[in-house]
Amino acid sequence: MRIYWLGHASFLIESGGKKLITDPFDESLGYPVAEEEVELATVSHGHWDHCAVDRLKGNPVKVQTTGEFEAEGFKISGFPTYHDKSKGKERGPNIIFKIEVEGITLLHLGDLGHKLDTQQSAALGKIDILMVPVGGVYTVDAREAYDIVQSIKPRIVIPMHYNTPHLCFELAPLEAFTCQFDQVIKKAYLEIKADNLPETMEIIVLDYSSRLTV
Repeated sequence: MRIYWLGHASFLIESGGKKLITDPFDESLGYPVAEEEVELATVSHGHWDHCAVDRLKGNPVKVQTTGEFEAEGFKISGFPTYHDKSKGKERGPNIIFKIEVEGITLLHLGDLGHKLDTQQSAALGKIDILMVPVGGVYTVDAREAYDIVQSIKPRIVIPMHYNTPHLCFELAPLEAFTCQFDQVIKKAYLEIKADNLPETMEIIVLDYSSRLTV
């Protein structure tokens, strides 16, 4: 399996020749838009910078509800959360998606706006790879993201939804999150198999600029 960060909350996950994209965006966000055909797209919520499925090639199946769904070798489970700390009164609902493929369990938190309680964390089960927003403003901030990481205890943490030169609005910088950890690994993309997951947790920063013409 390969995981590419396309910018913001969007990742391209490739497995067995099939492709799943999370929270696709259009050109107005500032990042180049994915050009590959994809089979599946998950949408955490309906805001403009996370739901541009109509911009994608390949007529992908859109998954934007809670519950369980299986297709193209991916098992997807959606869990209800909120985009703010007021149970959705400020910015509405948010769905976090657990994605299981090749014996690896990924968790994409979308625009999660609050920390998870004990019951929510327990319902998720074991998570191998966590995609967590860290830029604050519209999501949890760096400290709250750190607390979420500690409660979920994944093998790999990939930060997302933070400020970059391409982004058309301001979020907190990546360093506000990564400075809380002793070691941070930078990669163009992540290639991983179930049998080579790290024994201890790794913070991996992916480079969106390595995949500008996906």
